[in-house]
Amino acid sequence: MNYTFEILGVSPTLTFFNQQQELLKQQEPSGVEYLGNWKCTLDAFVASVETVSPYRGWDVDRVVDTVISFWMNNSDSIQYWRHRLEDAGSENLLVARVGDIKSLQAAFESLLGE
Repeated sequence: MNYTFEILGVSPTLTFFNQQQELLKQQEPSGVEYLGNWKCTLDAFVASVETVSPYRGWDVDRVVDTVISFWMNNSDSIQYWRHRLEDAGSENLLVARVGDIKSLQAAFESLLGE
């Protein structure tokens, strides 16, 4: 299984929490997980994916490798989001998405009505 990881943006903590609660109410869980962290660090996101991967039945090592690869290849993006998180203040989280590529593709196709 192939995985993807990307940083989506900065969100107020309460908004992120409410969105997570809405996702939990869905009948069928998707193969996509949204992660929120107070810090924009590789360690913080690795710890997050190590926590959710077994629950999802994902290959933890491959998911961690995907996060590390993102971190190694997107330094400009990471610096941008690190600064946005600092600018937003302590009541905000940096939100990222991790998931298996097929599930993410299916989610996008459902949004397009395909």
